[in-house]
Formats: sequence, structure tokens, C-alpha cells
Amino acid sequence: MARFTIHDLAATIDARAASGGEASYTRKLLDKGAAHCARKLGEEAVETVIAAVENDRDHLIAESADLVFHLLVLLKARGVTLADVEAALAARTGMSGLEEKAARKRD
Repeated sequence: MARFTIHDLAATIDARAASGGEASYTRKLLDKGAAHCARKLGEEAVETVIAAVENDRDHLIAESADLVFHLLVLLKARGVTLADVEAALAARTGMSGLEEKAARKRD
């Protein structure tokens, strides 16, 4: 069985965003707008943090999956692709995290 990747998830979100109808949770989220998608991402982030603090591994995995899904939906709502995010990450790999963070403060 092939491994499911974040690219597979992004492609699924793209396909569901292009579809219509009541059967797609993704389409319903997108139809409610980017602000709604952002709030859902925030909710999932909080739930992920709680699971981590409580040291509940299974819950952390489940909430992390929700968090990644809702992040990709929000990116879709704002017209940002996974490739855009990957490019930003790639640009940061040439320096340490501390150097990169300091450079952002100067910008």
C-alpha cells in the first residue's frame, strides 16, 4: 500500500473544492469563507495543544491530522498552494532557525 502524503491530502482538497454539492465537508467549509476556515484552524490548533499537554498520543495524532487538514483548507480559501509554503520553507533551510527568525524581525 502506498503511503498517504500531505500532497495526496492537498489533491483531495483541490478535487473536493472543485466539486459541488452537500456531500463535501471541504466544499462546505470553503463556501463559508476564509474567515470561517481560519477560525476552524484555530479551534484545531487549540485541540492539538491540549492533546499534547495532556500527553495523549492517540488524541494528539488525531488532532494533528485535523490541524493539517484545516490548514490546507485555509490555504485553499486564500489561494495559497502547498508548493508556495514549501518554497518558503526551502528558502529558510540555508540558515539556522535562530538566524531565520532574526532575519524576519528585520524585514
